Amino acid sequence: MKILITGGAGFIGSAVVRKAVADGHQVVNLDALTYSASLENVASVSASPAYAFEHADVADEPRVRAIFARHRPDAVMHLAAESHNDRAIEGPLDFVRANVTGTAVLLEAARAYWGGLDAAGKAAFRFHHVSTDEVFGALGEDGAFCETTPYDPNSPYAASKAAADHLVRAWSRTFGLPVVITNCANNYGPCQFPEKLIPTVITRALEGKSIPVYGDGRQVRDWLHVDDHAEALLTVLQRGRLGETYCIGGVPNRRNLEIVQLLCAALDKYAPANTPHADKIAFVADRPGHDFRYAIDASKLKAELGWEARTSLEQGLDETVRWYVDNRDWVQRIRDRGFHSERLGLVKA
Repeated sequence: MKILITGGAGFIGSAVVRKAVADGHQVVNLDALTYSASLENVASVSASPAYAFEHADVADEPRVRAIFARHRPDAVMHLAAESHNDRAIEGPLDFVRANVTGTAVLLEAARAYWGGLDAAGKAAFRFHHVSTDEVFGALGEDGAFCETTPYDPNSPYAASKAAADHLVRAWSRTFGLPVVITNCANNYGPCQFPEKLIPTVITRALEGKSIPVYGDGRQVRDWLHVDDHAEALLTVLQRGRLGETYCIGGVPNRRNLEIVQLLCAALDKYAPANTPHADKIAFVADRPGHDFRYAIDASKLKAELGWEARTSLEQGLDETVRWYVDNRDWVQRIRDRGFHSERLGLVKA
């Protein structure tokens, strides 16, 4: 199968690219190479004859249509998105352009391409939209999100992804475009840009800086290793039922403070300092609109397609810390571009 993967130089997208090539697929990686993307993330497959790269913005309609015409993919996996909540607070219109307009442009380009295929090509084509559990809003102390949970986004990022999800469903129901949608838990693992919780904790600790924890650290999340997620996404692409949504969850819920403490313990093992890393934890002002708890019920995905997460949280966090410790030059190159894990997203009067 030839797969057009948007955002394939990003954190999750690059894991999907690597897994798809390893599984024997041909991959076309369409990426605008914005601040958090890096072709280093796909260096291990870049010389493969099964891999091609297109430097393009998913919202550039003529360019996207030309890429469809040139490469003639059998499927699309749409992962290109702005995804950091703090940045969405600082610049929400950037998220609307990338996540809403970009998705609409890609859908129209895919529809035009799909409409020109022969009967067999039309029947085989798939458009897989990759989304987030944040579109469902926040949970209380109990319950879990599932495929029928009503949408209730609370942040500009979540709202932009919810809008994209609705567009994908509309293109399916109005035009017949064959689609599947997935909504995933929080991802973690190697190569994650150091603005999200886990890489921020690790990289700041390695640099001897304070470790910020928003609010009281009691927020709860599912955690999904990025390699498990990549496997799930390719499973849904190939075997998921058209028109369906699948929720992809990871390990049982943990509070953010628990995650930070586990990371500090792993850092004490792989990069010991004069004092325990947990001594650097600093509670800071919470993010505006910070959802309290997310949890995913992934039973539909397991029942229909046989997938479930395989990486335990302890194993995954341990391996992730070790990767960042062993790849400090990767982080330094990000620092050299001007990003220093500074705090973003505080609403100013």
